[in-house]
Amino acid sequence: MDHAELTTEQVLKRDIPWESYMANKLISGTCLQLLRRYDHKPESQRGPLLDEDGPSYVRVFLNILRNISKEDTVEYVLALIDEMLAVNPKRAALFYDKSLSGEDIYDPFLRLLLKGNWFVQEKSCKILTQIISARPKMQNGIVPNGEASNSKSKLTSTQDVLRGLVDWLCSQLRNPTHPNCSVPTAMHCLATLLREQYVRALFVQADGVKLLIPLISPASTQQSIQLLYETCLCIWLLSFYDAAVDYLSTTRVMPRLVEVVKGSTKEKVVRVVIMSIRNLLAKGAFAAQMIDLGLPHIVQNLKAQAWTDEDLLDALNQLEIGLKDNLKKLSSFEKYKQQVLLGHLDWSPMHKDPSFWRENINNFEENDFQILRVLMTIIDTSADTTALAVACYDLSQFLQYHPSGRIVVADLKAKDRVMKLMNHENAEVRKNALLCVQRLFLGAKYASFLQT
Repeated sequence: MDHAELTTEQVLKRDIPWESYMANKLISGTCLQLLRRYDHKPESQRGPLLDEDGPSYVRVFLNILRNISKEDTVEYVLALIDEMLAVNPKRAALFYDKSLSGEDIYDPFLRLLLKGNWFVQEKSCKILTQIISARPKMQNGIVPNGEASNSKSKLTSTQDVLRGLVDWLCSQLRNPTHPNCSVPTAMHCLATLLREQYVRALFVQADGVKLLIPLISPASTQQSIQLLYETCLCIWLLSFYDAAVDYLSTTRVMPRLVEVVKGSTKEKVVRVVIMSIRNLLAKGAFAAQMIDLGLPHIVQNLKAQAWTDEDLLDALNQLEIGLKDNLKKLSSFEKYKQQVLLGHLDWSPMHKDPSFWRENINNFEENDFQILRVLMTIIDTSADTTALAVACYDLSQFLQYHPSGRIVVADLKAKDRVMKLMNHENAEVRKNALLCVQRLFLGAKYASFLQT
């Protein structure tokens, strides 16, 4: 059978020749006794054995993985450990029992992660993630895995394990070993590991953040919804780490998150996306992006729905307040002025905000209508179609809101300069040039009837 398609259930049906291993001195008589009591027994019998002598079974499993290389046996023991942890995740603490302080509890799994077939890699990754995430905090200078903080011991360090895990997970996202399972497995483990600040730093250093962005897209099947949820959970966890946020600000993460939240009905997905967006709101250029993407309206629509999750409701309220505050800041005349003077015109919220024009129209008179003259320079010289369209639109807004708009614009000889753009190859430029010329001919009294 293809090892990539093996299931735990199939592997656990095998009969492993433990007696033969003891005869060849690969396991001890004590190991054999423990295995006979445990192997092929139901959980109702295994549970009490682990409660009574769990660390001894962990030692047996580790010794087998360390000393026996036969693939069928390695797969079998990994399946036993995986099943043990699946039934009760708290059993991961058994690996940190004092009686195992001299054991290298990480090395067998880390080694198999890099060398085994897909079944072995997947189980090793999942088990290693569970074990290392369950490690106790350092006490009295002693860290897990039997290693003192100032020790020169050759036991695998926590840092080495986390680095090895992150590198392997990123490699699976870049070049999946298994066409269907590599990415979901990687994201499942990352959603646990990224709870640690140290892992977030490792993930950014490994250039892993960009690997998440393509996975953020609306999902329909149960499997794809879970993958989307865990991906967005990773974004939320990374939103607490500034270096990750800095990188996210250079990607298309925000449009993708907004698309997901617009199209998702799964409450847990909406919750983690909204909580991510809330965290990102105060960072970098995200606020302007959110407003450009229509998030204030989306948040209003989401608030009107019957959600039951308190965290989601709180996050929606906080996001609504934050967006309103940022909209005020983004609609300031100084920000607009800076945008025009730098020639970096885009469709930021202020251009189509009627209150911005009403409140700031007299500011356009500063320095002998400097802003208007710069807008005309952009119209004459810019090769940026968005800048041309916005400049024409802003000129039309000035004509609508300033009582002497037509006279001022006529003095700038704007009519002929704008009319040239009515034949521009770009439809958006043509549309806004036409709007401007119409308002120039009609005047403020009739301009408000024109569609914008």
